[in-house]
Amino acid sequence: MSVINTNIQALAAARSLNSSQEMLGRSLTRLSSGSKIVNPSDDAAGLAVSEKLAAQNKRVQAATTNVQNAVSYIQTADGFMSGMTKILARMSELGILAKDVTKNNTDVALYQQEFSALQDQMRATIGGTVAQIGGTVPVATPLGAFNGITLFGSSAGLTVTIGQAVGQDMTIANSDLRSGAMLSVIGQDNSGNYTLQVTDPNAIDTLTNTIQQVATQRATLGAAQSRLELASTTLQVESENLTSAISRIRDVDVAQESTNFAKYNILVQSGTAMLAQANQSPNSVLKLLQG
Repeated sequence: MSVINTNIQALAAARSLNSSQEMLGRSLTRLSSGSKIVNPSDDAAGLAVSEKLAAQNKRVQAATTNVQNAVSYIQTADGFMSGMTKILARMSELGILAKDVTKNNTDVALYQQEFSALQDQMRATIGGTVAQIGGTVPVATPLGAFNGITLFGSSAGLTVTIGQAVGQDMTIANSDLRSGAMLSVIGQDNSGNYTLQVTDPNAIDTLTNTIQQVATQRATLGAAQSRLELASTTLQVESENLTSAISRIRDVDVAQESTNFAKYNILVQSGTAMLAQANQSPNSVLKLLQG
């Protein structure tokens, strides 16, 4: 049918051209952004799933940070206790030297001076109140601290979040060095004098027990560190897998999308040409009018 007012072929060509232009624009946006889901309508279900996975991945990364900080906390405490072991070993050495019968009172006094200085260092590192470690002056800000957390107090320990879900926690046991054999080493009487002297008959036994106490605490922290390092590795693997899953949903396949882009680009060009041809078809009606 030959008509003038309505050009069905041109309308159909225009519709096809508009569809091709829309797909070309969408492909161009995907390639420029690197994302497969530009608008929620592109993949509504995939967008919802990827958002949940992304939030889970954020929690995993936060838990990884918590675990790594907890490892640093343990390493700091272990570093202090490693120094304590050396100090206690030297104190036990001084205790044996003080028993040398060839030493006079002046020599023994020098041993006691170094012995007390080492006790001062241990007391300053561990800290505590007068009620806890005796003496006349408390050590309110001990050297043994990590980000304001006292390392060797009598707290209940630290609870570390080692996973992204509720309840995925572990507790780092407290390293209480304000009691037991260590208290006998750093404890003072009401006058501020140390209760343990280098010449005491039980000095060596006390120091040996203290070394064992510190070694036990280090072993406990070492076990906790091993578990934290395993948790850190697990969290890193979990984060990697979550990132991979999110990428499969949201990231564009550049090779495939480049092929689509080329296809839609050709369709737009051919559609434009065909629309121009369709717009010229009513001209044939003029021949009838001219005749």
